[in-house]
Amino acid sequence: MTLQGEVLIEGRPIRAEAMALTAPISFWGGVNPKTGEIADTRHPEFGRSIAGRVLLIPATIGSSSAAAVLLELVHAGLAPSAIVLHEPDAILLLGLIVAREMGHDTPIAVQLEARHFNTLHGHLVAISADGRIVR
Repeated sequence: MTLQGEVLIEGRPIRAEAMALTAPISFWGGVNPKTGEIADTRHPEFGRSIAGRVLLIPATIGSSSAAAVLLELVHAGLAPSAIVLHEPDAILLLGLIVAREMGHDTPIAVQLEARHFNTLHGHLVAISADGRIVR
């Protein structure tokens, strides 16, 4: 299966396991920047690590601090290997832009319709620099 996403933030091509979140997430308070685990006890994926995965996010719950949490994850080597969003989130993406400006290797961010998320979940997924997603 091949899908074409829209590249929101450029990054290197990757191959990693896909993890589709089943509920929106707030990175501020929702993800532990020291472990890469989902820290919100109310989130269905509580306790699961997002580090090194293709993270499929159906929606985010806003906080201007989300960028800082994502920046911390990148700096600590605990960020997802790629972020796939149903809709762009300017604040979250800002964290990747700042990380890149600071010289960190940043994950690619791609926009893709959420209806594809479940077909990718749990599978090894490759994402090319042009946003092509192959399962």
